Parts: sequence; C-alpha cells; structure tokens
Amino acid sequence: MENTDAIKRFVRVAELGSFTKAADALGLPKASVSLAVQQLENRLGTQLLHRTTRRVQLTPDGQIFYERGKDVLAEMDELDSLFQTDDANIRGLIRVDMSYPMAHNIVIPRLPEFLSRYPNLQIDLSSTDRQVDLIAEGFDCVIRTGKLQDSGLIVRHLGVLQQTNYASPAYLAQNGEPLKLEDLSRHWLIHYCVNAATKFDMFEYWDGQACQRIPMPSRLSVNNADGYQAACLAGLGIIQAPLIGGSKLIAEGKLVEILKEFGAPAMPVSLVYPHRRNLSKRVRIFMDWLSDLVRQHTQ
Repeated sequence: MENTDAIKRFVRVAELGSFTKAADALGLPKASVSLAVQQLENRLGTQLLHRTTRRVQLTPDGQIFYERGKDVLAEMDELDSLFQTDDANIRGLIRVDMSYPMAHNIVIPRLPEFLSRYPNLQIDLSSTDRQVDLIAEGFDCVIRTGKLQDSGLIVRHLGVLQQTNYASPAYLAQNGEPLKLEDLSRHWLIHYCVNAATKFDMFEYWDGQACQRIPMPSRLSVNNADGYQAACLAGLGIIQAPLIGGSKLIAEGKLVEILKEFGAPAMPVSLVYPHRRNLSKRVRIFMDWLSDLVRQHTQ
C-alpha cells in the first residue's frame, strides 16, 4: 500500500509538472509528496524526475515508469471493486470537466439522483470554457462541444446540440428585430473569444450546404459562456448559442429567439477520455450515466 501511495504521488507530480500543484491536488503537504517521490527513486535506483527551480520534467526512465504506473493504479482501482456485487458500494473520486451551460443546465440538476444511487462516490466537476489538458490535469473524462482535433484520446460521440439566435426584449425595443439577414448590418453581435482558436466574431448560419459567415460589429467581447449570456440579457447585442441554455429564458420572457431559420450550425458533443487498458469501474459507471444523460438533450 505504501508503494501504491508513492506511485500515486509521483503520477500527479508528473501530470502537473509541479510538486506544489500535485500536493494541492492530493490535499497533502508538499514535503510529504517530495519525500515519497525521493524514496521511490531510491528504491528503484534511478532518477524519475529532472528538478529545476521552475519546473519538473520526466527523465526517460521516469516516462516509462509513469506509463506503467498509471496502468498499475488503474488495475489496483479495478481490484478494489472486483468482488463488489453491489455497485452502490463503489467509492472514490471522479474528475470531469465540461462547459458551464452543460454543467448548469443538464448535469448538475441530475447529479443528486446519481449520487443517491452511488453514495460513496465523489464528483470533482470543473466547468470552464477553455479546453483543459485531460492528461496533464488529471481528469478522468471531459465533455467537449465542437469539432475535435486528433489527440490520441478515446472519443465517444454523443450527438449534436441545436443552436439558435437570441436577443433581449430591451435590445429589440431599442434596435428593432432583424427579420432578414440584410437587417443584421444595423445590429450588434456580442463577440465570444476564449483564445485565438475559439473566436466567434461573425454571425454564422447554415444555408443547407455550408456554413456562411456575416461579419458584424460588437460593443463587447467576452471569454466565457456565463458572461456571453449575461451580456445578451443586459441588451448589449445578439448571441448565437445552444437551445439548452436559452429555452428556459425564452419561456420566462427574458430572451427572444430571432431569425429562427438562420441558426448557427449544430455543435457536435463528445465524451473524451484517456486511452487506458483498464478504466476503473466507478469511471465506467459515471461515463455511461453521463453519456445517457447528455444524449437525452442532443440529436
């Protein structure tokens, strides 16, 4: 068990590239993490990490041990639940990341029923608009929307999210409602930009064959989904977003759907997880539940 704990600490240091960050993630003193890795190196008779004042890097031996160590931890995790016939007794932590709208509108409202069924599980749910590094940051799985780049990770396609165009009643009262695409030249679009790779500063629509883009001016650019919706509610311009985040606000009269026939292209939704020979039973159970839940809201 002592060796297993040391491997866990080494793996977190390797993934986060920092003893301090690993200690914070594990809820342990930095000194205990550093000592565990040092003792592990002494037992193995090799250096696993290059340490500098700024960063920690794997040595060639460290890279080999890191890959095998992850497999060993996954297998140990599986052994812990090998003879459990009652899934309700499965315990442990699951780390998952997804967008704020996905978490707020779909997943969190249904988590109570999942945790009542598996009361010994803990969920660490990260909600951010940036694309996290699943491996380096130690996530078990992530939900991603939009087109994916080839990353060597395992991808489970869950469907697509329909998108539409929104404006607030206050904005439409001041600027009028656009009834055709030509009207957009007299309107404002709220720009959404997390980084250079995810910059949305044009009105997009599907013409039946391809995605068309119309440049539109903006008085505000935001970098997260919460701010994007809040800016629209404040009457600062038009946004294009999935229906899951706006349908309730439309029903409450806080937002109005406009130019319905010119919605932005649907966004693919995927569950992404590391390529490991042995996923723990708790992660498999959670991913199956999460996949079924998200599919209920996609097409």
